[in-house]
Amino acid sequence: MTNPVLTISNLTKRFGGNTAVSGINLDVMPKETIAIIGPNGAGKTTFYNMVSGRMQPSEGNVVLDGKDITGLPPHKISRLGVSRSFQINNIFPEMTVQENVEVVLSAYHGHSRKLFNIASRNTGIQHEAIELLKRLGIDNLKGQRAEVISYGDKRLLEIAMVLATRPKLVLLDEPTAGMTPDETRRTTKLVKSLADSGDYTFLVTEHDMDVVFGLADRILVMHRGEKLFAGTPEEVKNHPEVRRAYLGEEDDETEESNA
Repeated sequence: MTNPVLTISNLTKRFGGNTAVSGINLDVMPKETIAIIGPNGAGKTTFYNMVSGRMQPSEGNVVLDGKDITGLPPHKISRLGVSRSFQINNIFPEMTVQENVEVVLSAYHGHSRKLFNIASRNTGIQHEAIELLKRLGIDNLKGQRAEVISYGDKRLLEIAMVLATRPKLVLLDEPTAGMTPDETRRTTKLVKSLADSGDYTFLVTEHDMDVVFGLADRILVMHRGEKLFAGTPEEVKNHPEVRRAYLGEEDDETEESNA
């Protein structure tokens, strides 16, 4: 029997007398894509922050490949195989697209930032960086400074940087936020191809329901900090409580910035 990559048990976060996330249980299986949806204030960001180590849970556990990572700092969780992209780009604008990926690869292979210039001349790192850029469809931009490429390409570059850490689990936080319809379709297609390759396991938060239904194997629906329902896209579409709590109000929702 295959064991989960990630097991979340009774994950809870309280701020004073307010409970932002309450008793979430979830198993994430290898090579699975799970989307987390919910209206404004549902607790998605707080949930992500606890999984990635940016926030200490009040109760519960996060277990990665059998190792309890609950409350570990983000850099240690990243080293153990959980990498996260953010709604706001985390790139080095003054560097080229290829250099951005090489920085991450240099760190992953144990080089310090001071040694980056030497590491970047390492042909193995260069080759690995170009292969990642090819996989994201932006290798034609490798020599351009990151600050001048389009917003959609910056998001793809950030995903390439996340994948450079060879993660066991990838957390994508609103990967298509702020994109044009064409950029959204392109990004969805690329993430879907990465998922279909069987090389990655994804947790995705996303407000665009077309993207969610196009990517997810399963969907966790959160409402007021609690797990409202979890199931396949088809089950979620047809669930009456989900439709009342979220899907029917989709056009009026805006993604939370602080759960």
